[in-house]
Amino acid sequence: MKIGVMVESFRLGWLEGLKAAAQVGADGVQIYATTGDTHFSKLVGPRRAQLKTALADHGLVISALCADFGGHGFQIEAENSKRIEDSKRVMELGLELGTRVVTTHIGVIPAQRAHPRHAVLARACEKLGAFGDSIGATFAIETGPEPAAVLAAFLADIGLPKGIGVNFDPANLKMVLSENIPQAVATLAPYIVHTHAKDGLNLKPFEAELLYNPPADNQGVPANWGDYFREVPLGEGQVDFPVYLEAIKKAKLQNLFFTIEREVGTDPVNDIRKAVDFLRKNAGLLN
Repeated sequence: MKIGVMVESFRLGWLEGLKAAAQVGADGVQIYATTGDTHFSKLVGPRRAQLKTALADHGLVISALCADFGGHGFQIEAENSKRIEDSKRVMELGLELGTRVVTTHIGVIPAQRAHPRHAVLARACEKLGAFGDSIGATFAIETGPEPAAVLAAFLADIGLPKGIGVNFDPANLKMVLSENIPQAVATLAPYIVHTHAKDGLNLKPFEAELLYNPPADNQGVPANWGDYFREVPLGEGQVDFPVYLEAIKKAKLQNLFFTIEREVGTDPVNDIRKAVDFLRKNAGLLN
């Protein structure tokens, strides 16, 4: 098992985040390339060299870069030209830093192929998948907004298995959709290139579209999403990690990074340290 940590989860800045990742025993890190000092447009020249040196000094590698630009992902055709070009630059940066994986949320994929948004998302992903294929990178869509079967059908329609893939986040699927995680792994196995190690609870059903793609007037959006789902420390939620890891093994997925993402909580460093220990204890399930 290769264990990664999302550097931003430490909330310490990227340099101190790398130090903390090494101290908790991670093998690698994922970094946002769309914000702050590690924005791809800023991570050039001496700063890029500084990052490479810091990674080497701490014995870390990049598990993936995050190219999440926020907003509505790739759902708005008029915005996609720039977002696609920026995403290409992140893929190129990733290769220079030693990773072929770039992850992001693209927006909510409709189950119906006839839905206008389906074609908009498909056109954007076809371009990014083709570019990734041409340079040896993979544009990985993070799970969460739609069922695994819908995402798998969408990817099969695009038909670019080398240039496009999946960042499998079991907590998103459980918190938002109450998905059967082993079944989701089996469904998406041909595309999984990276994972997020996260856990959570679905407290009561809700419409995923309202979370990931709320209407402009917020009509129908809950006042408190905490009434519906909650992220919790690894091993304390509804993701049955022994069963999940057995599904990964059964699917013969190898050399995956399990990258810890902790988006909430008052003591992220301690939560991440415990998560690393939890994954190490369960690592044997993959053998």
